[in-house]
Amino acid sequence: MAGHSKWKNIQHRKGRQDAKRSKDFTRAAKEIIIAARAGGNPDYNARLRAAIAFAKSVSLPKDRIDSAIRKGTGEEAGGDFAEVTYEGYGPGGIAVLVEAATDNRNRTVAEVRHIFSKHGGAMGEVGSVNWMFDKKGVITFDKTSHAEDALMEVGLEAGAEDIVDEGDFFEVHCQPGDFDALRQAFEDAGLTPESAELSMLPQNTITVDAEAGRKLLRLVDALEDNEDVQQVHSNFDLPEELLAEMD
Repeated sequence: MAGHSKWKNIQHRKGRQDAKRSKDFTRAAKEIIIAARAGGNPDYNARLRAAIAFAKSVSLPKDRIDSAIRKGTGEEAGGDFAEVTYEGYGPGGIAVLVEAATDNRNRTVAEVRHIFSKHGGAMGEVGSVNWMFDKKGVITFDKTSHAEDALMEVGLEAGAEDIVDEGDFFEVHCQPGDFDALRQAFEDAGLTPESAELSMLPQNTITVDAEAGRKLLRLVDALEDNEDVQQVHSNFDLPEELLAEMD
């Protein structure tokens, strides 16, 4: 996981610097809409509880959270989104997994395919790279305000599988089924996460050279900038020289 950690650390710092708030808001609202289809009461809907927790972590206003729930339950128009996953390869054959929520599948697949092609990659068949990733709960804590010992004490009792030192922050991993209880255990202990979400983590990573790393980062940025894309996952590891350039 060390290689993956480097890339995630860059993403984490980049997110702070760029403050892509509007994109985070859109992503959070769509996840609430989709989750609320199974019921608008978070007390009985674990996915909705997780979606609301993520929305709060990116500071989505309460009125927009409530509106998204109503859209998901059909009480308000604007909730016609379908979940789709695209699989593909970046430069050098690196695996890329794209999760999207769209109201127009044809538009989204065409745009995602174009982005892959433009940045030296290609769309793959269903199942071509998905098997290289595991779905996990991922909860992050800022190192400046949280001690690893405190996270371990609470986390290991509540289902945490691993606590990884990512440099600027700690990342806690767990099975999806333990995610809600683990997040709640941290909050009950007064340990407020910086973010909490379900994600696809690579089983292994591939180290690329600086040139390939730049190309891959441009590909990931372009995919993440697409309005329909919710999350982008990959299995590349950046070389130290490129990481130094980005610090």
